[in-house]
Amino acid sequence: MSRRILITGGAGFIGSHLARHFADQADVTVLDDLRSGYARNLDGVRCRFLQGSILDDAVLSQAITGAQEVYHLAAMVSVPESVAKPAECAELNTEGTRRVLAAALAAGSRKVVLASSAAIYGDNPTVPKLESMPPEPKSPYAETKLAGENLLEAYRRSHGLGTASLRFFNVFGPRQDPRSAYAAAVPIFIAKALRDEPISIHGDGGQTRDFIHVTDIVGALAYAGASKEMAGTYNVGYGRSQSILALAQEIIRLTGSKSAIEHLAPRAGDVRHSLASTERLLAAGWKARSSVSAGLAETIDFFRRLRA
Repeated sequence: MSRRILITGGAGFIGSHLARHFADQADVTVLDDLRSGYARNLDGVRCRFLQGSILDDAVLSQAITGAQEVYHLAAMVSVPESVAKPAECAELNTEGTRRVLAAALAAGSRKVVLASSAAIYGDNPTVPKLESMPPEPKSPYAETKLAGENLLEAYRRSHGLGTASLRFFNVFGPRQDPRSAYAAAVPIFIAKALRDEPISIHGDGGQTRDFIHVTDIVGALAYAGASKEMAGTYNVGYGRSQSILALAQEIIRLTGSKSAIEHLAPRAGDVRHSLASTERLLAAGWKARSSVSAGLAETIDFFRRLRA
């Protein structure tokens, strides 16, 4: 195959789905230090796997050689960990992104696509979130994602390197780890529902999120990488919100679970409502292929098969 791509962080939850997507279309290289990813996520995926850090210039240069497109997902992904280790977060997320961009430029890559985050909007109550809103990052993680976006834009303007940043909203799907200390609501709720264990919700459950199936995150990444026109920052969500309580109730219904819902004390600083404005991405030509309901069915099936 003549098309060659690099996925940094490609053994992680989203990265491994992206690697599977491209496996039959391109020569795929995955670079991952396995700090939050798992080599088993790439079982059965035709790719070249390099275990190493984006901060290691030698392995990064080896990984990126010949890559026309670079999908940069390697990062410290936990907000609580970033608060505990801000210097390490800045080194990996900001300096790491700078090194990926410098390596892409040196390798003659055509496009770098960054996995960014809706965390950049902070706790601004305005919804939906527009890309033009002033950023209000509230954590070192969010600060570094914003810095990464700015670095991509600087390389685009100064060096003519194709770049685009995608701000992910609440991503869920198979291979998301419910055992992680920083696990998301969907895998935790599904794991508990399948065991008929109580599902805990902070506060009244009326807080809303824009959940998006990983299939459509992958589609948006691939679309941005292939597009010559897409540059700058784009929200990636469905542009529809669902309450945490409704999500838990739907998972209980779909699994036939006997789980009860327990309400815990509200979490300090929890954003009440989060919703993506998706007009900019839709105007670029991207279309969602899945949905929350289809994604939940697929994710529940995945966790059921894990238990079998």
